[in-house]
Formats: sequence, C-alpha cells, structure tokens
Amino acid sequence: MKSIYFKEDEFKCKCGCGFDVTDELKLLVDRARDLAGVPFIINSGARCKEHNLLVGSKSTSSHIGGVAIDIKATGSRERSLIMNAFCKLDVSRFGIDKDFIHVDIDREKDKNVTWLYI
Repeated sequence: MKSIYFKEDEFKCKCGCGFDVTDELKLLVDRARDLAGVPFIINSGARCKEHNLLVGSKSTSSHIGGVAIDIKATGSRERSLIMNAFCKLDVSRFGIDKDFIHVDIDREKDKNVTWLYI
C-alpha cells in the first residue's frame, strides 16, 4: 500500500532488513495524520526481533508484529491532536513518553489502555 503522507522506508525496520508494518496500520496512520492536521514524524515502525532486542524493547513488543509505531510528540497540544485523531479511528492502545506516542493495533492485547514510559 502506498502512503499519502509517508515514504515507504519510514515504516520499515531501521536495521535495513525490510520488515514493514501492516497495510492496515499504514492506512490508519495516513487517516490519523489527515485528521490531526499536523505532521507525524515516525521514530519507529516495524522491528525485526533482532533490532527490537538491540533497542532494548520487550520481546512482547507490538512492533515485532508490524502493528505498532512511535510518533514524535513533544508538546501537550501535539500529543492531544495525535491521540484524538487515532481515537476517532477506534484505535485505543497508546503509550506516552516525553518525546513520543506509541500507537498500536495489536489484537492480541487488551483494548482501551494507555501507559506511561517512566
């Protein structure tokens, strides 16, 4: 699937292996970007198991399944616009850090959760 707002490699594993997020997630990110009206900078998309291990993430990370992204967000207004856009699209899994928002559509995990990275 070709994205409207993003280059192909923005969603792929940063190690260069080519592992990518699902087309469903790409579509949702495009639609959320349109609704939010602010640019999305993707810090992390899909991760192969090896790269996920290298970045110190959990073995249960939704990035490994290609169903998660981290979007740069450093201000409260930006965070609100991003999260509200995804909520309008029935996305309900968020992780909040001081400089990014994790968004995932992992059907194997609980819905309607928001956690903090502290």
